[in-house]
Parts: sequence; C-alpha cells; structure tokens
Amino acid sequence: MQILVASNNPKKLAELRKIVAEAPELVDLADVEVIGTTDAPAYEEPVEDGRTFADNALIKARAGAKNTGLVTIADDSGLAVDELAGMPGVLSARWCGEHGNDAANNALLLAQLADVPDERRSCAFVSVCALVTPDGAEHVVEGRWEGQLLRSPRGENGFGYDPLFVPEAEIAQAGGIEQARSSAQLSPEEKNAASHRGKALAQLVPTLAELLR
Repeated sequence: MQILVASNNPKKLAELRKIVAEAPELVDLADVEVIGTTDAPAYEEPVEDGRTFADNALIKARAGAKNTGLVTIADDSGLAVDELAGMPGVLSARWCGEHGNDAANNALLLAQLADVPDERRSCAFVSVCALVTPDGAEHVVEGRWEGQLLRSPRGENGFGYDPLFVPEAEIAQAGGIEQARSSAQLSPEEKNAASHRGKALAQLVPTLAELLR
C-alpha cells in the first residue's frame, strides 16, 4: 500500500518516513511505501489559508487523497510562543514575510523577544497531523513539545526554529538552559522520539495498522 505524505519539505518527509518505518504496530511494513508529492501523480497544491494547524493539515490531506486516490497524511506545524499569544503559529514558516527563510524567521523572532526575560520565554512546537482516506474518512491528532527559547541559535541539525528551541526535558537533564541542548543539537533518533511531530504521528499508527489489515 502506498501512503502519500503531502509535503515538499525533504527534511519533514524524512522525519515522517522514519517514524512510520520504526512503528512496531505496522507488522506488514514491507507492504507499505511512503511517498512524497514529487513521487505522486501531479496535482495543484491547495492554498493553506486555514486559521489553525488542523485547518491547514486537513486542506493538504484532503487535496492529496482526492487527487491521487491514496491514503494521505499531512502535517501542519509551527512554533507557539506564549509571550506572543501563540504566534508565530500557523505563520511560522513565513513569519518574516518570505516563506521558508529559516534564518530570517529566527532573526525576526529573536528581535521581537530581545527584551523578554528568561522566565517568560516559554514556548511549544505544535504539530497537527491529518490522515484522510480516498473514501473520505478523516483522522486528526495533535502533538506538543514544550520548551524555552534561546537568545541565539545553537546547533546545526534540524530545520525551522530548531536552533532556538530547547526542550524542557533537556533543560531538566542539564540542570539549566545554559548547558542544555537545543532541538538542532539532537540526533534524528532523539528528536523523533520526543518531538511534536513524532507524538502526533504516533497517534496515527493504529489507524495505519488497521488500514493495512
């Protein structure tokens, strides 16, 4: 069975593929092929004009299922900063006004929070994953990864706001944010085990297993 991941982001696709591949419930994994939009029949990408992560995830998953006839998983995710009332939120990828410019997004966010004290720099990565089948069945789940924002980037791995985000678990383990690792310093395996996207997608594994059966 082919499963479409409705994403053009190669790093996000790699994360989703790895999480699916390591799911113990998928005993018939040899019969599963996870593909991205570049490997699926071409279709016009929908406009992500939803007000919430769930809205946008469903927009993408519905379009994929409708146009390809494949079970489709779509993720919409971003950074929710408490001091900014949950923003950048659904605007995370284009916070600076240019879609996908990670360096500019990070720089703008740091500038906006320059005078915010450490005790008010709490945030969370949020991921909503939607699974839509060709017959119209829909499943929507959410995962959150709580943490704090640094004052300068730290680490070279990951993408997006990873260099600015320090997970709560890392802060507790290191005894403070100064020595804690950012999300961009974690290995892919460590990130997948703890991340918002991993938590959300794990909730869809039983549904995938049922589809396989």
